[in-house]
Amino acid sequence: MFGSAAEVDAAQWNALLGMQAHPTPFLAHAYLAAMEQSGSATPDTGWTPVYFTLRSEESATGHPAPWDAACVLYLKPHSYGEYVFDWAWADAYERHGLPYYPKAVVAVPFTPVPGSRLLARDAHQREMLLRAVVGWARDAGLSSLHMLFADEADLQAASSAGLMLRHTVQFHWQNQHPQTGLPFGDFDAFLASLHQEKRKKIRQERRRVLDAGVHFRILEGTQISAADWDFFYACYERTYLEHGNAPYLTRTFFEHMRLDMSEHWVLFVAEREGRPIASSLIALQPAVDNHPTVAYGRYWGALERVDCLHFEACYYQPLMWCIEKGIARFEGGAQGQHKMARALLPVQTTSAHWLAHPGFADAVERFLEREGQGVAHYLDELRERSPFRHAAPAAEDLARVQG
Repeated sequence: MFGSAAEVDAAQWNALLGMQAHPTPFLAHAYLAAMEQSGSATPDTGWTPVYFTLRSEESATGHPAPWDAACVLYLKPHSYGEYVFDWAWADAYERHGLPYYPKAVVAVPFTPVPGSRLLARDAHQREMLLRAVVGWARDAGLSSLHMLFADEADLQAASSAGLMLRHTVQFHWQNQHPQTGLPFGDFDAFLASLHQEKRKKIRQERRRVLDAGVHFRILEGTQISAADWDFFYACYERTYLEHGNAPYLTRTFFEHMRLDMSEHWVLFVAEREGRPIASSLIALQPAVDNHPTVAYGRYWGALERVDCLHFEACYYQPLMWCIEKGIARFEGGAQGQHKMARALLPVQTTSAHWLAHPGFADAVERFLEREGQGVAHYLDELRERSPFRHAAPAAEDLARVQG
């Protein structure tokens, strides 16, 4: 067990991450280390990391054996930055005179992206790891443990270990024509696959941005200079401040991304009359073995207001780029039913929860059953309102593409 990414063997950690069915750049050692080193996710901000590893004592050669499993959890005195909301659970504890905090979350801070959370060589090691973590949380007297935005392998381990599952909805775009199942040839082919009113709306929104004299510059990886990152951060910070909050991530965090993980980022800069006025940032999980290349919409901000600029910067420009580059999937982040009008389709995401108090665990389990039924009905309603002219890929086809 380790208390900081600096104490964790990066090569061992990343080797395990590469073995998972759904790796993301957000669980890379450099990403987690940057969260700590930049002051973004630290005990001072309510994120105290605890790293767990499982491994044999030594190999046949007498040297330390490779890890069998690993994960990171965070001890938290609040529920900010998680995107799976349990404020009502905390309130119920408080009204009964019981402490809900500190709690533990197995998650990536401020990052509602589904993916592997328990890094393990096989299902048995994954379940062993999770049971060890739950046991640790129980022995530490914590109220609860929450594994957020987990993948299917993690959820199977959670079910075997007796954790409760909670479902939410995100919106993801697939680079897959609804009729042929093949990637879109270009953005016009994508538009042609949509209902006429959706296609017309997108063209109208894009025209407003173009008529405002806005053009885009796209920067990939090392093309994003320190000055470009500075401009992006000014936009990102402005968005948070306009909503009355300080940004979760510091400028230093993004400097770590520039220096250590530049290949995972693409920046879209909106310019008018030669001046940058807005930007959006997406992340990439490059293709490895059978894993498709995936893009993740992450952050955006603007220093000037232009009608429909948000849609252009956060959806249309990234989708055009994804089609051009042959990206398999674009994930739009948490919430946002409006994303369906841009052909991001509803996808169920799932978290797993353990509560130490038997009475509250029973009450939450009943609540989750009712909530789950509501989420299922919501998904059915959304899928009936597909923006595509012809049937979009069935759920099992989407799962196959995502796998």
